[in-house]
Amino acid sequence: MRYYFQLYSIVVTTLVILLSGCTSPGNKQVNTNVSTQQNSPANTQSSVNNQPASQIRLLNEEAVKISEQGDLKAALQRLEKALAISTETGERFWEAVTLNNIGRIYQKQVNYSQALASYQQALLINRELGDRVQTGKTYSNIGYLFDIQNKPELAIFFYKHCLINREMARLNPSLLSAPQPDAYSITVAQTYRILADKLLKQERVAEAQRSLDLLKVEELQGFLQGVRGNEGTAKGIDIIPPEKPTKQKLDQTLDNAVELGKELTKLRKIPPEKRSPQQKQRIEQLVLTQQQLLKQFNDFIASPPVKSQLDQISLTAKGQNLNLANINELRDNLAKLPQKSLLIYPLVLQDRLELVVVSPESVPIHRTVAVTREQLNQAIAGFRQDLKSSRAKSAKQSSSQLYNWLIKPIENDIKRSGVTQLIYAPDDQLRYIPLTALYDGKQWLIERFSVNYITAASLSNFNTPPKPKFRALAGAFTKGNYQVQVGDQRLNFSGLAFAGQEVDNIAATIPGTQKLIDQAFSPQTTIPQMDDYTIVHLATHAAFVVGKPEDSFILFGNGDRIHLKDVANWSLPNVDLVVLSACETGLGGKLGNGEEILGFAYQMQKTGAKATIASLWSVDDGGTQALMSAFYTLLSSGKLTKAEALRQAQVALITGKSQVKNQNIPIAAGTGLSHPYYWAPFILIGNGL
Repeated sequence: MRYYFQLYSIVVTTLVILLSGCTSPGNKQVNTNVSTQQNSPANTQSSVNNQPASQIRLLNEEAVKISEQGDLKAALQRLEKALAISTETGERFWEAVTLNNIGRIYQKQVNYSQALASYQQALLINRELGDRVQTGKTYSNIGYLFDIQNKPELAIFFYKHCLINREMARLNPSLLSAPQPDAYSITVAQTYRILADKLLKQERVAEAQRSLDLLKVEELQGFLQGVRGNEGTAKGIDIIPPEKPTKQKLDQTLDNAVELGKELTKLRKIPPEKRSPQQKQRIEQLVLTQQQLLKQFNDFIASPPVKSQLDQISLTAKGQNLNLANINELRDNLAKLPQKSLLIYPLVLQDRLELVVVSPESVPIHRTVAVTREQLNQAIAGFRQDLKSSRAKSAKQSSSQLYNWLIKPIENDIKRSGVTQLIYAPDDQLRYIPLTALYDGKQWLIERFSVNYITAASLSNFNTPPKPKFRALAGAFTKGNYQVQVGDQRLNFSGLAFAGQEVDNIAATIPGTQKLIDQAFSPQTTIPQMDDYTIVHLATHAAFVVGKPEDSFILFGNGDRIHLKDVANWSLPNVDLVVLSACETGLGGKLGNGEEILGFAYQMQKTGAKATIASLWSVDDGGTQALMSAFYTLLSSGKLTKAEALRQAQVALITGKSQVKNQNIPIAAGTGLSHPYYWAPFILIGNGL
């Protein structure tokens, strides 16, 4: 075994130029325990029932733990033992896992040439096994290796290959759902985020937008598991022309090396004591030939012409953006919308905020905002506190600060586009605040634009028209009291005093509305009827809870709960709009990264429903009734999109100029319903038509 390991560890001397230096990449969080990553279920089963696989797994786990404690020598010894067992027993999956972990040890020892050799050997095995999940993650290790050496072009190139393989694997989500051995420097989600960051630094905005969009899908996978891709996600990310020679050389090298690997695998299935001298010699030849192929590739990417070509990418990236198929498809979709629209992607990084803007007429642009993640999150928490009390007089002040960070840097771009609608894909804790409630010093953003939230452009259909005839199913929880255990909290939910009037108003506006109140408003009664209607309105409590998906729920009028995971089992292909009018986020003041809000929107989208209106906090004093009355009156005219009807309803509460305003609603002294507490929590997610 030691002889094989020495063969495998041959150092390519020409890599010294390529791999010298050590600069830590910015804005990274290295994950040393990637327990949430995935693996092939078949391979997982192998580790359970197979004694050698179990032994190899245990040795890897011990090595990772020891390496985290700083004893790299002892960790490497365990991994060498694991490698010997895997090669002798033919446990190819675990051989690749072990090689990845060996690469991580060499990486920590700043022995980058050996680390690359280890990762490349793992990559060959992953390719031979046809395992796109592990192939993608090994590419991430290689990208990170170049990243920490301040070689951004090569880091980008290999990070892209992680994304490409991951998105192909997403077409079969079962491949992504099983437990994953710890063998990777960063998570897949971190890979996507870092890739977007690096592309933006090189002004490669269209490619960055694609990475940002698919980041949302990967975050959904991390939160919900089993998120299926589609034709749009499977396209991955474009390999631009300056990268194609390197891509062709890489594919050719790996294809040739994999063919050698297949022969090597067959020979290794012969027990060592039964191998003929010719077979032993052939094994040595195959190992050396594989190493020579990899050496040729490494020499290729280190050569001055290729290095120069990669270095020039950032200088030519703007021109390349014009030819990227994914971004052109997105721009075409935006151009087909009845309201002139542009798409905004914020990217929250440790040291700054990036704003990516896509419009139908021009190449994507980005603006960099000098605000740290910590400063942004502090402002978000303060703004939420101001928004959740109708007595708070500082909402405009805290809102203005966020306006200066989120809108002002792109204000001229918005004006030049002449848009009336903003399509918004928020990132991180920005998911907890309504973009509509940003204040420019004179007016709220909603007074200028309708705002349409999306999960991810690659998962969204912007242009499906609504059904021509409105039919509504409206349920309400109006009385009673239910206690709900959420994690370690026991929460009390009472009936909503104005929910009955809320659904009565809907019935008066939309003829034939089916009303379900309290005990009649049960999952058993409600869910089977939903797809018979184009609008499903649920005037009841719902909670999007940081943590596990099963902690988030919708409470029905009889006290039963439906958890977020179960929502995906609903079938609502005929439903244009689902409204949850008393949702709550950030229970107990705890904010995560907003995955639970993203997850809820995706689960609703997965049912087939075209759009959802939900609230970011619960308005219990009649403001919801006023807003919903205005919204349905405007929508039922048939002249407005859902997004524009919601905008005009919110503006009606701000200005007090609404023909459907209910003068009997209790109003806090001196405030009316103009405070954003009443109108701002409601966001529309999905198809806004």
